[in-house]
This record gives sequence, structure tokens and C-alpha cells, in this order.
Amino acid sequence: MIPISKTILKKNEINSVLKPLKSGWLVQGQNVAEFENSWSSFTNSNYSIATTSCTSGLHLSLMALDLKPDSEVIVPAFTWISTANVVEQMGAKPIFCDINPDTFNIDVSKIERLITKKTQGIIPVHLFGLAADMKEINYIAKKYSLWILEDAACGFGSLYKNKHVGTIGDIGVFSLHPRKSITTGEGGMITTNHKKFDKSLRILRDHGANTSDFKRHHGNKPYELCDHTLPGLNQRMTDIQGILGLSQMERAQKIVNERRKIANEYNIAFKNINELKTPSEDKGFVHGYQSYPCLLKVDKLNVNEIKKMNAKRNKLMIKLLKKGISTRPATHAVHMLAYYKTKYSFKPNDFLNSFYANDCSISLPLYNGMKKSEYNYVIDEVLKIIK
Repeated sequence: MIPISKTILKKNEINSVLKPLKSGWLVQGQNVAEFENSWSSFTNSNYSIATTSCTSGLHLSLMALDLKPDSEVIVPAFTWISTANVVEQMGAKPIFCDINPDTFNIDVSKIERLITKKTQGIIPVHLFGLAADMKEINYIAKKYSLWILEDAACGFGSLYKNKHVGTIGDIGVFSLHPRKSITTGEGGMITTNHKKFDKSLRILRDHGANTSDFKRHHGNKPYELCDHTLPGLNQRMTDIQGILGLSQMERAQKIVNERRKIANEYNIAFKNINELKTPSEDKGFVHGYQSYPCLLKVDKLNVNEIKKMNAKRNKLMIKLLKKGISTRPATHAVHMLAYYKTKYSFKPNDFLNSFYANDCSISLPLYNGMKKSEYNYVIDEVLKIIK
């Protein structure tokens, strides 16, 4: 079985976790701090703040951005559910915007019409490792005095006009889930170039405390407890996770290059397959290829054609599974999921492109350490079935 994704760590990376285990200091400490510094160097961000997940990082970021209850935030309709959930958890309303099926990213031509007096910000998602069109999004945000929170969950190694994603808006947040290029099992990383956000985010992730456990326990005033200046949460990364992430940063660019190499093999192999639309990468964009999402093309974009192609997509996935190849839909259209569909009375075709991507996308296996024989086997079987 060739899995959709797989975590293959080097021996030194596996052994690295023994250091904090032997030291006895397991919670957030120096290893997390060094991981944050390494992340800042790679992404060229002023500040990086490690968290328990990308979702918790997005939540903390909305707190730092002072998102108000009953306000609105524009999010893409096709994304992982966390993008919308964090807005809901803050008592605000996610306003869905359809995507461009060529990129899977938010359709910037449809953003401005969604802005109201209640709109506070935009959360563009750099889906699957391809940057959203940040020039246009920045223009709109500036025009209407909105903040930008980049959901860069999939964005490690992804560039937009030579800038790493997550450093273009006010705040960016990355995922360290095992399907991502750098992993700590579960975990997230926030990036920002603004000192005020760095300060508040570090306090918010640590119960609202103004001093970390590490500094307090290594200080010379044992009688002092830290003060709590904000109503924060416990979203701290452990030092075990921190050193695991740090050890992978030593080969960060190699990891990104390897993913791009495998994706390029797919691109070349499927170039002349009219039925299959492969990931795009226009000039000025560098795709990080967190995954390899494709779309099965329809003759006409309507509900009936989408349903027909969905049946064909599902058969293709089953045939590949029987050949030992694991696949997945690229992700889901959030407006089609039970909570949002019920609460806001959405229909699938309310966001037609997202509906199309939901029902007709397929992600092929891609991971670091994937053997040439494995991706060639995937290529051969896909070509056989489609042809």
C-alpha cells in the first residue's frame, strides 16, 4: 500500500527527542525557542510563536487581532474546517467566498462584494502549498482597513513574489501535522513582523502570563509568581515537540525541494491528460506542494455535471485503492458540512466552484522519502485507468 502521506524521519531527528527526555525539562523551554528562531530564519519573519496546533494558532491570532463578537470575517468556502471554526468560536460569523478552481484558493474578484460594516478581516488560505493572490488581497484590506490573517497551514516553503507566505499579512499560521513538510506530531507556528502581536501572542498562549515557566524556574526569585495580564489559554508546545521540529529544520530546504521534485514528475507525466487538471504555479509563485491535488474536468460547470463526475472520481479512487494506492479528496467545502449547512441554510451550489472542488478533486500520494518506484507506480496506474 502506498499511503497518501507518510512521515519518514532521519535517525538524528528520532534521537533528538531523547535530549529533553533525559534533561527532565519537557514543557516549553529552550528547544521551543530555538525552533522558533530557526523558523523565523527560514521564513524571514521577525517573530515566530510555537503553539499546540495550527487551529489553536489561528484562534490565538484572532484574539490578538481583537476580533469582536457579531463581526464578520471573509474566508474561502473550500478549506479545512478550522479556518471557519475559529471565527465561530470567537462569536463572529465566517462569510464564505468561493474559490478559483484553477488554484483552489479564494477568488479575489469576489471578496469586495462581501465586505460590510461588520467585516473586520480576511483569512486567505494558501491551500495545498500554493500562495493566494496576496497583492490583490492586501489592496482590498488596505482600502477597507481590514486585517489579514494568513492561514498558511499548508504553506511551508511556499513563496509569493519572493516572500514566504505567512509574512505578507498581519499574522500567519502554519501547521505541523504529520501531513505537512515539517512535523511535530501535532503543533503549529505563528509568524508576524509586528512586535505588538508577538508580545500578546506569547502571553495569550501561556494562560495570559507575563513570564514563562522556563524563565521563572531558572530565575533567582523563587518567591515570585508571574502576573496574568490577559485571559489567555494553554496552547504551549512541549520541548519534546520543539526539538523534533528543530532537528528537521536543518534540512528544511531539502524537504521542500524533494516535494517539488516528486510533484514535477507527476506534472510531466500528466501533462497531456485532458481529463485531469494538475496543480498550477504561475510566475511569481513557488508551490510548496504540501499535497498534490488534481481536479477531474467537467464539460460544463453545473450541478448535474458535477454529480456525474463525482461518480467517476469515486470509481477512480476505488480502482486505485485496489491497486494499493491511497488517495483522498483534496479537502472539503465547508458550506457543505453539517454544522454550517444547517446553521446558515446553505445549498451545495451556493458556492459552485467549491462544490466542484469538493466532489471532483483527488489528491495523489506525495511525501518526503517517497521512492521513485512508488511514484512511478502511481503514475502508471493513474494513466492506465484514465486512458
